[in-house]
Amino acid sequence: MDNIGVVFLSEVLGTGMLVLLGTGVVANVALAKNKGLGGGFLMVTIGWAFAVYAGVIVAYNSGAHLNPAVTLGLVASGATEFGSGVPVNFLSVLTYIAAQFLGAFIGAIICWAAYKQHFDAEPNSANKLGVFSTGPAIRSYGWNLTTEIIGTFVLVFVVLAFGGERQGESGGLAALGALPVALLVLVIGTSLGGPTGYAINPARDLGPRIAHFVLPIKGKGGSDWAYSWVPVVGPVIGGVLAGWASLFLLPVLT
Repeated sequence: MDNIGVVFLSEVLGTGMLVLLGTGVVANVALAKNKGLGGGFLMVTIGWAFAVYAGVIVAYNSGAHLNPAVTLGLVASGATEFGSGVPVNFLSVLTYIAAQFLGAFIGAIICWAAYKQHFDAEPNSANKLGVFSTGPAIRSYGWNLTTEIIGTFVLVFVVLAFGGERQGESGGLAALGALPVALLVLVIGTSLGGPTGYAINPARDLGPRIAHFVLPIKGKGGSDWAYSWVPVVGPVIGGVLAGWASLFLLPVLT
């Protein structure tokens, strides 16, 4: 398999693992008759953080972007190479992003299969959707967008500060390291996650939202497409802004 095929598979598997475990912790907390029912927001943030940890470990060979905002942030920062010696060009960027969305979609479907009986037993359609996708605590699209931009800016800028862009290596979450990136996601969730549920990743939100739309989930209700653009557009803007900011700020800091 050539390098582009390797990174595609790596990103599919890594993002799939991330979303399976991340949506899984939400299902455990939110759906009826689970042993983790009522575990709370802190349990969710810890679960998502270590879901990222597992995804980074699985996708280390591709640089473990796992997130279109990270990929686009690297492009905006002037990166010339991704993981496994793949050059940065239109094809490689498209490959990474397509793999991330596919992996997220597959991970969400596997989560549904694991919790099938609990989805059937859950009477609240909002809880079912909340397993798959984020939603705002207070719906205000402009401020929700701002929150997602800020959270994703922090994610990508820190990855660039500690990762390959400063050290001359291939960039991505793997350049920061699995445990540090898990702790970074944990602190973003506990500090900035309350207003929107901190998608900070277009694939993480839209892939599972599509899975929610197509799966035969009993009493699932709507997929809230009116909000779906926020966790896509916000992270893209935040990631690109972080990449641009790194061009000016990181040389000063180093």
